[in-house]
Amino acid sequence: MFVPAQSLTYDTAKGVLDAGLQAIAAGQQVIDLAQVSRVDSSAVAVLLGWQRAARERSVALHFTNPPASLTSLATLYGVTDLLQVPRIDAPHH
Repeated sequence: MFVPAQSLTYDTAKGVLDAGLQAIAAGQQVIDLAQVSRVDSSAVAVLLGWQRAARERSVALHFTNPPASLTSLATLYGVTDLLQVPRIDAPHH
């Protein structure tokens, strides 16, 4: 079972994307993000790529245990629904 490692950043995105695509092609429908601790905007692009690959196979892909930093980025970019990760509401001032 494919589980992404600690870093999901620009430097690691291509390799992680490819590994996830292989897992999805092999039938994996849940990707556990619990070990991911470093992210940047590339992480959002990778997850969107995985979702697109799953949709092309008519498979529902789910992400579990997303780190708060990834959830925050997904909220910032307005893609929480596409990624199916919980949205973090902006603090009210």
